[in-house]
Amino acid sequence: MTLVPETAGELASQLAEANAKSQSVVLCGNSTKTSMGGPIAQADTTISLSKLNRVLQYEPRDLTISVESGITYRELSRVLAEHGQMIPLDPPFSDSATIGGIIATNCSGPRRRLYGTARDMVIGMTFATLEGKLVKTGGIVVKNVAGLDMGKLMIGSFGTLAAIAVVNFKLHPIPEATRTFIQHFPGIAEAITARDAVLKSVLQPAAIDLLKAPDGYDLMIQAGGSAAVLDRYSREMPNARVVQGEEEQTAWQEVREMTPRFLARSESGVVVRVACKLSEVHGVMDALPRPALARAGSGVCYGYYPRFEDIVVKGVVEFAPPSIRQDAELWPTPGTDFAMMKKVKEMFDPLGLLNRGRLYGRI
Repeated sequence: MTLVPETAGELASQLAEANAKSQSVVLCGNSTKTSMGGPIAQADTTISLSKLNRVLQYEPRDLTISVESGITYRELSRVLAEHGQMIPLDPPFSDSATIGGIIATNCSGPRRRLYGTARDMVIGMTFATLEGKLVKTGGIVVKNVAGLDMGKLMIGSFGTLAAIAVVNFKLHPIPEATRTFIQHFPGIAEAITARDAVLKSVLQPAAIDLLKAPDGYDLMIQAGGSAAVLDRYSREMPNARVVQGEEEQTAWQEVREMTPRFLARSESGVVVRVACKLSEVHGVMDALPRPALARAGSGVCYGYYPRFEDIVVKGVVEFAPPSIRQDAELWPTPGTDFAMMKKVKEMFDPLGLLNRGRLYGRI
């Protein structure tokens, strides 16, 4: 049975009814990340939040917006662009991914180096619990709040705790202009040396990505600001190829959608995410087969393997076919915090009904 609520209240009622009947529930939006995380277990009810897709409150002068979780990132970006503003999460599957799905899986992209991830942009949230309650956390103003922000628990929870109904964001102005600098290196050592030079300088680029290409490494650095600021970057990187305008947009679109494109052409393909220190990016990228990608300014690397058996660098198996995710070990050995994660799960979902098995440790 598939339910498609049109209001947050209706969503809460549907969850309460499922809980009362001890029915398992799969939560989804546009289902762009069905191959991400643990396998989707068979459930009694599927609840799609795709019709919760409205802008509820937008204050351009305050740089804040409140939206329902079913709105797509593409549509939200279009609305914000009309006012020269943005939410620079840069998630994969950006054309059809919903805000709820992006937040629930904690997806981000190249510009996390400057702007951070969802935890840095989400300032409030409303989520529906299995008790049928709508819980509001944070607000629609940018301020520091003491104490536990329960909304932060929902970020990266893969829908295993509650259903995200509304998300409030802190916005950023779109830069006056952007410019991307691309340098090709035959080896990883030269590429890391060039990256380190930027990190140690006064420059503050939005993105520093490193691609392991067939014939070497491509270091991509995107900067934003006034013409004077961008000219400073040009002087600091005189040997880089400069791309702007439509060519620049296309280049970063290919980087953002590298995972979806790989999965589309490789039915048995597996994507492994390796989090490391900046000093360890050298070793990780050297060990990963081609193609590979690193958020080289924040220490997150992605390896693309044709088969699960080909994995040589251990990390989180972020995307894999259902047959692999059913039995394979997808996460590193649980740490000391795993017991606390299970307690939080039991607090929100004592019967284990929501998105069973999707989160770390198959919670």
